[in-house]
Amino acid sequence: MAYSTQMLIPFDGRSVPLAAPTVDEWSRQTPDALAVSAGGWQLTYSGLQEAAERLAGQLQARQVNREILVAILIPRSVALVVAELAVLKAGGAYLPLDPAAPRERTALLLREAGVQLVLAPECDRERVPAGPWEVIGLNPVGRSTLEEAPPFTPVESRPDDLAYVIFTSGSTGAPKGVEITHGNLGSLIQWHRQAFGVTSQDRATVMASPGFDASVWEIWPYLASGASLWIPEDSLRAAREGLRDWLVSRKITVTFQPTAIAERLLDLKWPVPGTLRFLLTGADTLRRRPPAGLPFRLVNNYGPTECTVVATSAVIPPEGDPGSSPPIGRAIDGTVVDIRDGELYIGGAGVGRGYRRQPGLTAERFLTDPATKIRFYRTGDRARWLPDGQILFLGRVDDQVKVRGYRIEPGEIVRTLLRNPDVTNAVVVAADAPNGEKQLVAYLVPAASARLSDQALRTGLREHLPEYMIPASFVVLDELPGTDNGKVDRLKLPEATPENTLRDESFADPESPVESALSDIVKDLVRVDRIGVRDNFFLLGGHSLLGAQLIERVNQAFGVELSLLTVFENPTVRDLAGHVEKAVLARIETMSEDEARVLVGA
Repeated sequence: MAYSTQMLIPFDGRSVPLAAPTVDEWSRQTPDALAVSAGGWQLTYSGLQEAAERLAGQLQARQVNREILVAILIPRSVALVVAELAVLKAGGAYLPLDPAAPRERTALLLREAGVQLVLAPECDRERVPAGPWEVIGLNPVGRSTLEEAPPFTPVESRPDDLAYVIFTSGSTGAPKGVEITHGNLGSLIQWHRQAFGVTSQDRATVMASPGFDASVWEIWPYLASGASLWIPEDSLRAAREGLRDWLVSRKITVTFQPTAIAERLLDLKWPVPGTLRFLLTGADTLRRRPPAGLPFRLVNNYGPTECTVVATSAVIPPEGDPGSSPPIGRAIDGTVVDIRDGELYIGGAGVGRGYRRQPGLTAERFLTDPATKIRFYRTGDRARWLPDGQILFLGRVDDQVKVRGYRIEPGEIVRTLLRNPDVTNAVVVAADAPNGEKQLVAYLVPAASARLSDQALRTGLREHLPEYMIPASFVVLDELPGTDNGKVDRLKLPEATPENTLRDESFADPESPVESALSDIVKDLVRVDRIGVRDNFFLLGGHSLLGAQLIERVNQAFGVELSLLTVFENPTVRDLAGHVEKAVLARIETMSEDEARVLVGA
């Protein structure tokens, strides 16, 4: 067996203690130091400690202890950090869920996980689906609306205790919950602090959705180091220049950014010297190397949720063959990797327990090597060794796809499509979009006499699936092409084009200056030569990240302040133009006559 294990030297030469202090210790050592800041709300370490212990006492009064899972349906915020810390302090484990997910999907995950308690913002309690669980509402700084204040009893967590569960898309058509222990999490924290020299002087970001395992990585290594967490507004997450300016103004030292956003940040001019030391990226295939002269280091990371966020890591230097793909690096401290028949296996301290309530699937994917007794996770990813001992990621060995950093099992989308009585057969694949990114394409066989509608299909899917699992295009076929053994022949599926994808309305050219300007912006983003004002932005290959860029450009071009939600609710140029015109008129009404003349160019 040819596995490789390597202790990583800190990338910037710093040295930090291996033992990870707790929030308790930092609340005593530096009680007035900032712990977390978001949206105008802040907590010091003493404030974070007090809020978390008060909530933990209330959780313990509801029998939360070892192996008890508490769901958290809270967006990125101060309250999210308090809630997660409180659950761990109480001795339980937390299940972070995406507040933007459809209610039916949230209900499914709550049932699958078997939770009895849900923490949610008091102002958004109605978003929690009805079920056999109690809901505790929290205010913006994590204080519950419960008047009771039972005493908190400290709990010493053991390495084998469950720390958190995160759901990923399932190959059986249903999501699966990955169980991660305190031992797994502690190993990640120790490596991260050592590798990046994290100290109490660092200022780190929380960018990932709570239901994405990168959020684990963004929070705990820094709280264990007495550093501060900074959470930007949603509108900044994909706003290239705006995000850079925010990182600079907040003097951020370490930030994680999804691959697509990180690649866009590399092309910007950065102040030299600057405070940013590391731009960490991962979740998708890095397609380029950084340019020379950046005042920070780009670090590419790889790891499935089943192996506690990160399994391999590498600093990506600007030099090298510009046409070669950057590697995913070497195994992090405490991890071993092996490549067998082209498939990547990961073993060591980060390998989780398995899948919640799915012993059969756990036994299939988590294997113990009989010779070494090392427990490995079979990733399903193809990889190969490079001459220097690093690993090059090559894609998947099965049908699972990755779109904008999200692991997606197409079978889960197909299963939802087949709930529609107008669809008799379907297959979903990941195809190259005009902008070079991956996008989902659904191929459908309609029932006899059925008239499929793009809008109706999307509406039906959004009742069950998150936005990142909604196909960009729907192609209707008389039948799906098959192989000799009866499987769908994906190589014979036609390419999705504007001519063969579902469209609900006829083509129409822009009729106003605003529509023309918006059409130009959309064409540039999705990289098509011609669009109609009734074409759906998401049908053309748009997604949430491109939607954020669209809003950024629209706001700059017209001097308005629209939100990303506006694009989701008005995905055509015509509908979006109507909102832009209303926003411009509203702005003019508040201006003086001279300001209005300047705005309209008079």
